[in-house]
Amino acid sequence: MQKFFRFILYRLMGWRTQMCMPLPQKYIIALAPHTSNWDFVMGQLFSRAEGVRCQFLMKKEWFKGPLGRYFRHVGGIPVERSKHTSLTDQLADLARRSETFSLCITPEGTRKPTTDWKLGFYYIALKAELPILLFGLDYKQKRIVFDKVVQPNGDVEHQMAEIKAYYKDFQGKYPENFLV
Repeated sequence: MQKFFRFILYRLMGWRTQMCMPLPQKYIIALAPHTSNWDFVMGQLFSRAEGVRCQFLMKKEWFKGPLGRYFRHVGGIPVERSKHTSLTDQLADLARRSETFSLCITPEGTRKPTTDWKLGFYYIALKAELPILLFGLDYKQKRIVFDKVVQPNGDVEHQMAEIKAYYKDFQGKYPENFLV
């Protein structure tokens, strides 16, 4: 099946990947820009093509009926956004206890334009002492790039500025929906 997804993503669609290093045993992926539901499709194609199994957070409304079963099967974790839960603590604890852990999060938390990025991915990584792998999705150049790692140190303001600056040259499917 991996060859099939590689054929679709790289041959038929013309995308390419640039990965600077192998993935560690435990990590958080920050994926941006997130401007379209197509980002999910691209992420699934990439994960299948490269043999990467990664969980992801998604609003709970997507987890109803057969679609919900599918999202859970491919690694989805439903999030109740209206309630303030200790999800970051729970995920950090799970990461610390697990031999392997991978979670992909879109820091913008929405497909709409926003400069107010969510910090949950940062705090999960900080609490569990995990690296944050910065993955850029560039529709203009048809590339998925991973060439930067951030190890959270608690200086949220400085490190978030560094993370946002990394993504400034990537173009989402709908560029007008991406603000850094």
